[in-house]
Amino acid sequence: MDDTVKSIVDVSKYLFERKLVSGKAGNVSSRFKNKEIDIIAITPTMISLKNVKEEDIVLVDFDGNILTKGKPSSEINLHLSIYKEKKNVNGIVHTHSPYATGFAFSNKKIKRLEGFGKIKKPYLEDLDYETPGSEKLAENAAKALNEDVLILKKHGVLATGNNVREACLLAEFIEDIAKTQFISHTLNLSDSF
Repeated sequence: MDDTVKSIVDVSKYLFERKLVSGKAGNVSSRFKNKEIDIIAITPTMISLKNVKEEDIVLVDFDGNILTKGKPSSEINLHLSIYKEKKNVNGIVHTHSPYATGFAFSNKKIKRLEGFGKIKKPYLEDLDYETPGSEKLAENAAKALNEDVLILKKHGVLATGNNVREACLLAEFIEDIAKTQFISHTLNLSDSF
């Protein structure tokens, strides 16, 4: 468990430093086993990922019962729904990174580029807007997540992985390809170059 909690704290700080989250936005979680029972370690609500410490990480069981002190992220149901639906997911990162979230607020899709696994579909999957923290968002996201990333319309990015560090790398990669596509699109709009 100690490695799991430390990884969440390290990833949280990295996401903030890389400007993939700001303020008190975003959340990070990881699944681990404790006596053959799945436990979720998740960042707390209302604490910036920049400032999160190991003692702030909240542990919950698969029914959402809080096992430690603190209050989990408001997106706890989103994380739990995905872990229940996707047995191969052991790490989740939810960001509001500027370029990818910009796409989430537009009618444009992010192309899936090489660099993070086999390309099965030309664009990243997205999910219509649901209220953040809602059961509907949790339920729909778990059903819609067919690969490793999901763009939440008018909200942000959800990246998953075998562990939380892999999910973090994917979230960073998604932001970079969104930035590249935005720059490319902007340059192609102008004939003055």
